[in-house]
Amino acid sequence: MSTFEATDFYDLDALLTPDERQIRDRVRRWVDERFLPVVTEHYRAGTFPIDLVPELAELGAFGPTIKGHGCLGLGNVAGGLILQELERGDSGLRTFASVQGSLAMMAIDLFGSEEQKSRWLPEMARGAKLGCFALTEPDFGSNPGGMITRARKTGDGFRLSGAKKWIGNATIADVAVVWAKLDGEPGVDAQSSGAIRGFLVEKGTPGFKATLIEGKLSLRAALTAEIELDDCALPPDALLPESGGLRSPLGCLNHARYGISWGALGAAMSCYDEARRYAMGREQFGRPIASFQLVQAKLARMLTEITKAQFLALRLAQLKDAGAAKHYHISMAKMNNVEIALDAARTARDILGGVGILDEHQCFRHMCNLESVKTYEGTHDIHLLVLGQQITGIPAFA
Repeated sequence: MSTFEATDFYDLDALLTPDERQIRDRVRRWVDERFLPVVTEHYRAGTFPIDLVPELAELGAFGPTIKGHGCLGLGNVAGGLILQELERGDSGLRTFASVQGSLAMMAIDLFGSEEQKSRWLPEMARGAKLGCFALTEPDFGSNPGGMITRARKTGDGFRLSGAKKWIGNATIADVAVVWAKLDGEPGVDAQSSGAIRGFLVEKGTPGFKATLIEGKLSLRAALTAEIELDDCALPPDALLPESGGLRSPLGCLNHARYGISWGALGAAMSCYDEARRYAMGREQFGRPIASFQLVQAKLARMLTEITKAQFLALRLAQLKDAGAAKHYHISMAKMNNVEIALDAARTARDILGGVGILDEHQCFRHMCNLESVKTYEGTHDIHLLVLGQQITGIPAFA
């Protein structure tokens, strides 16, 4: 396998600190040496290399921006660069880290009690415990507020019933962060009735069942599941006490969407590097295809869009570190960077021609994965409408 050459046309490296470059380069080497040699076999089999989880933890890939409880407490640039390199390997790899860190761990960090944080976060940071984040339902994706999963207060805790779908890591999770509407009961504050709350459902809880979704043509090197919740009995301390309303899970999703804006860059950079290398070496009509105007135009467009997206992600990281990033800033970066990455993957496949469909190359795998990334964590169209509402002040979601 050829050594990856990073895309940095505007010398982005000069804007990074030495520590940020060191963290990125460490993850980059790991992806090259440990993950890329095995991703093809896992993509073919529809499996995830679970044996690499301890190594991912050593890289600081789980909850890298969370402060305390065994987490690294990195800035958002460093956290983004980690996810960029993971998705350069495969979207399934970055998804695994995002579900663990940006969703499950972040929910516990933001909304959990000190006891819950102390119990779960250190173990999750070192990969000893795995988590998932169960929000989406079979009939409620873009409209999570319509969820029908319910929690009922009982004398000794809660009862949880419902179903979730498209839940990453659910079949291997030690704890699931499940979002449900809490029905009011005698003695429960009326303001809490019907409010969306988060619950920690541990592995082995009776009534909890996670089933792997088969037949995926995208994100094959990722574990995606359906969850059934059949009157699960939960103790009182299963509730995330600081959660309340749809803003709670959406706040976690914003962290994950931020990570996607960086991760998609990794996929785009991988495709661009592969296309450029192939064009330089592939000869037709007695010369490299890189010498033809149409191929050069395609490479130039890819490079330009990746460069623009890099600075969009970097500025978003700066805003996030300053506490000034808004949800619509994140929507723009997620939407744009996934779109340019998908275009880069399709263009790379075009430049490679027929061999581009073979899994000895990376572009077709990235292309298939990015079709899912364009849809999850808020579809492309939903993020357009988020921006539209910010521009006009008029919501157009219904």
